[in-house]
Amino acid sequence: MRETEMKLEKDMDRAKLSCLMETLTKEHMKMGTYKFKNGARYTGEWYMNLKHGEGTFYYPDGSKYEGMWVDDQRQGLGVYTYPNGDTYDGEWLHHQRHGQGAYTYHDTGSQYVGTWIMGKMESAGELIYLNHRYQGNFINNNPSGPGKYVFDIGCEQHGEYLQIEQVKGDAEEEEPAMTTILKWKPKAITALSVWTTERDSGHTAVEE
Repeated sequence: MRETEMKLEKDMDRAKLSCLMETLTKEHMKMGTYKFKNGARYTGEWYMNLKHGEGTFYYPDGSKYEGMWVDDQRQGLGVYTYPNGDTYDGEWLHHQRHGQGAYTYHDTGSQYVGTWIMGKMESAGELIYLNHRYQGNFINNNPSGPGKYVFDIGCEQHGEYLQIEQVKGDAEEEEPAMTTILKWKPKAITALSVWTTERDSGHTAVEE
């Protein structure tokens, strides 16, 4: 039920955005380049002196965003290239990674493909590495609950990620700091199977 509500809400936001963009005709939109004092630069569409429409923003730290803007914020589809070479290609909302998108790590070539909520990996997602991949659910950027590792050699390991809290530093302190560690609990090794998700129930289902 919650998944349906989220989909309807997302469709409504997209329809609203499309309607807004159609309403703002080209005679109201302006194209141009603006250079900021801090070295940043924007080239693209403007409306009422705000970045609005399609445009590219070059940040002082060397990062770059190419995509859609709404009321001066990254919103809609866009690609962000970070200073270290990492990239995010997907949906944005209010400057945050939000919706479906793929984050690629430049140094390793590994990639996360899946759902984002306000900048964090949440719900169903897939971590793709050179010779294997992990499929499951994520909470606060970390895998959580049932999932599986799929290996190129033709098999997969099913199991569960547990988030275990441990005391960080001196355990005798009055209020010791807590840290969360991830622990993979393997359960079974099987042949390759089709991965499906059941977000409402919070677990991953497997069709043999």
